Amino acid sequence: MLLCFQKKIKLESKTEQLAIINQFSSSLLHITQLDELFDYVTREVVSKLGFVDCVIYLTDKSGSMLQEVASMGVGYTMPSDTSMHLSDNDATRALSDTPYQIEVTQIPISEGITGFVATSQQPFVSGDVSQEARYVADSRPALSELCVPLVYESETLGVIDCEHPERDYFTEAHIQILSTVAHLLSAKIYQLRTFANLQATVKQLNEAQLIEQSLLKIANVTYGSRKLDQFYDDIYQVISALLPADNFFIGLYDTTQDALEIDFLVEAGIKCDAHHRVSKDQLKNTASYYLLTKGQSLLCSESQFHAHIEAGDFTLVGREPKSWLGVPFQVNDNVKGVIVIQSYHSESTYDEHHQSILTYISRQVAMAIDRQLSRRALEHRALHDELTGLANRYLLIEHMKHAILCLDRKASEQLHALLYLDFDRFKSINDSLGHDVGDRFLVAICGLIKSCIRKTDTFARLGGDEFAIFMENVNSKQQVAIAIERIILALSKPIQIDSHVLQASASIGVAFTNNVDDKALELLQQADAAMYEAKSSGRGQIRYFNNAMRKKLKRQADIENDLQTGIKNQEFELYYQPIFSLNNPKVISFEALVRWHHPRNGLVSPMEFIPVAEQTGQIMELDLHLLRLAAKQLYAWQCEGMLTRVTVNVSSRHFASLDFVKYIHQLYEDYDLKMGSLSLEITESGLIENLSLATKIIKGLEPMGVKLYLDDFGTGYSALGYLHQLPIHVIKIDKSFVDQLTNRANPLVDAILSLARSLDLDVVAEGIENPKQWALLKRKGCQFGQGYLVSKPLPKEDAYRFYQEYEHQEEAHL
Repeated sequence: MLLCFQKKIKLESKTEQLAIINQFSSSLLHITQLDELFDYVTREVVSKLGFVDCVIYLTDKSGSMLQEVASMGVGYTMPSDTSMHLSDNDATRALSDTPYQIEVTQIPISEGITGFVATSQQPFVSGDVSQEARYVADSRPALSELCVPLVYESETLGVIDCEHPERDYFTEAHIQILSTVAHLLSAKIYQLRTFANLQATVKQLNEAQLIEQSLLKIANVTYGSRKLDQFYDDIYQVISALLPADNFFIGLYDTTQDALEIDFLVEAGIKCDAHHRVSKDQLKNTASYYLLTKGQSLLCSESQFHAHIEAGDFTLVGREPKSWLGVPFQVNDNVKGVIVIQSYHSESTYDEHHQSILTYISRQVAMAIDRQLSRRALEHRALHDELTGLANRYLLIEHMKHAILCLDRKASEQLHALLYLDFDRFKSINDSLGHDVGDRFLVAICGLIKSCIRKTDTFARLGGDEFAIFMENVNSKQQVAIAIERIILALSKPIQIDSHVLQASASIGVAFTNNVDDKALELLQQADAAMYEAKSSGRGQIRYFNNAMRKKLKRQADIENDLQTGIKNQEFELYYQPIFSLNNPKVISFEALVRWHHPRNGLVSPMEFIPVAEQTGQIMELDLHLLRLAAKQLYAWQCEGMLTRVTVNVSSRHFASLDFVKYIHQLYEDYDLKMGSLSLEITESGLIENLSLATKIIKGLEPMGVKLYLDDFGTGYSALGYLHQLPIHVIKIDKSFVDQLTNRANPLVDAILSLARSLDLDVVAEGIENPKQWALLKRKGCQFGQGYLVSKPLPKEDAYRFYQEYEHQEEAHL
């Protein structure tokens, strides 16, 4: 029995040892994992070489500790007196089949025999460790110990430590064979570690490259996507390639409204309908709100998530996740955001690396969303009215175009209706109470109208106090009439702005379309024409577009088309109406009035084509053409010895550019005109808001003696406010006031004449048709007049003869 034991524990023959070592060397080529290597060394190599006890220790990263990584051995017990010499029978009894387990798995490198071997890099053998000062006994002490270092290229990797319960067990042969195993093992450990490091480096490089590619994709998505929904889709594709993100959402928190908008949501890998708003009451107990208030990212395992719930940080909504990762971000001063990914599977959990990736991506997403929101805000401002937030003219027309194109796809007989609204007396409220009150009054009116129409209707501000409502897909004209009744009823209620109680009313024009061939702009023109008919009928009226209006529009369209040709073909002629002194019948000057000799329609009244020219902008070119005609005629009269003055009516649009001054200067130079012989008239309603620029233009005309006549004075609301600021020279009293003159005093005419005297302005009374008007005006101190009592507008030849009949008067005024 003892002989068998001794044979078992002794080293095998030299030939068997070499065979085991050779097999070990060959097997090392196929081993790719450290755990597999250590198991193979202890189980297939060391044990077969005859060692009964073996532990492999590796140094930790800090180099201060030896960590046990593998062990092999047969369990044995020792007598309490470990100093006594074991007999063979004692040794036999000591080796048993007790399961072997290493109790000391971590040893400081500065302690014990293993520490000495690791630091000295030299093998150590002892036949009686009880005599060794370095020996540190454990719960299973031994007597013999052999420890060899694991060293590769001067770097200590660890040690192989073997023990035996007999004294003087290990021989030189044991040292040699175990050192050979250690040498081969060290080389393989270094190789596998190097390979693992290379793999980790490659993995990091691949991850870095993937992140870089992802960031490039995000950049492309940011600048390429025009809509946030598409942007979120593209962002999710990028994130899901980097992270397990089967449950994912992006939320935007509006700090001004204290609500979270779920902009994008994926559950179990499936995109869900988002864009639902979570109020603060619903939100405040969630992990997302906790994240937003803390302003820090949060990574939770299942137990950590549960701990937060137990601590009252937030409550559980839905299932408890296996892993949860959320990252907050700041978009702008008013919007915060949060990106959250959740996993409900143990095999898909998140770590600090995922947290770093999502944090970095969240910053890019924040910048991208900020740009998207800024772009969306710019687009909204480009398509909406700044004051009311309503659609503007461009957006209204685009909606109309799209709706009209869809008409041929509708099986049922449906209509589109356009309501054109003009708020009555808004200008007087604006001028008398100020723009701030006027603006708030408009906003209040719009709020009332919004409550009367469908959410699908397009409510637009066209400019000033003109608005439109496009009602798409109405079933009947009666449906539109009912909507108008609701609007009128809503506007009938007084509106209080500060201390002012204001009453709103609107003139409404309505036009319909049910034909895919109709044009949006034509429909707008039709509703506009109907509105003007309503406005001319009194306040709060409604008119529907009809054939009579259609003919009128056709007439206006023809005029617009013919105006350009008329200018080119010299179809316009100036007539001249004398302006005379009331104190004696002397002609002071002439007002030039345009007439159009249309080749098909004959003589066209200015009342027909001037409004069209103003509306289309053709008035600018027409005015310049008429000014040149007047200058040319003045030159001809000057050559014949007729020294007079001519005033030409011009649009207020000319007083928005200094180029107009250059044009007048050029006319004076081209026709060698006398100082002040060519002057200008504008209507009171045409006074411009840019007083600074208008003043510069008028001042720029002074070197040529050009005077500015204010026509139709008293018919508007703005003149008294502007009159003292603009360098006006002459006021013309409107004919409507002259018509009302009687034997009794007329307070308005008296007020105008008094105002003119205080501002040192000349006054011309228009429309004098009888001697009584002449006499009253003269008695009140009016200097000049104009009207059929003296002469109607005359062609240039007749005007020349008329002038010759009267001895003209040279006066300082006019």
